[in-house]
Amino acid sequence: MAYWEWSDALSVGVEEIDRQHKRIIEYINQLDKAIYDRNPGPITEIIKGLTNYTLVHFEFEEDLMHKIEYPLLDEHSKTHTSFKNRMTDYQQRFDAGEDISRKLLTDLRIWLTNHIKKDDQDYAPLLRQVDHKPWWNKALHTLLR
Repeated sequence: MAYWEWSDALSVGVEEIDRQHKRIIEYINQLDKAIYDRNPGPITEIIKGLTNYTLVHFEFEEDLMHKIEYPLLDEHSKTHTSFKNRMTDYQQRFDAGEDISRKLLTDLRIWLTNHIKKDDQDYAPLLRQVDHKPWWNKALHTLLR
């Protein structure tokens, strides 16, 4: 059984954002499995992948919010920056030899759940309004490169 299962309660109703959130959850589940299996080998790569993917996801979200002129973009970006700093701290502590994997796992699940259910839900209605506009698919394609 996975550490964290995706549920519709986490959906923002925008396919690409939901897909990216699911991918972050997959990384979290991979980390949990490596910890459970007491297999430290893949933990380094999982943490690195999780950190990088999360940063790319934040950039993607912020680019979309900029395109739709989301009025709370600066505030949302600040929450991302705060979490980026936490992720960097975890990465540095891990690189220094500290076993942060279980704490990172717990923090990620709590933070991401709260962030999706509050912050991301705030901008999601604006994205859903433009989801079928002609420029939307072109913007997504450009951002996904």
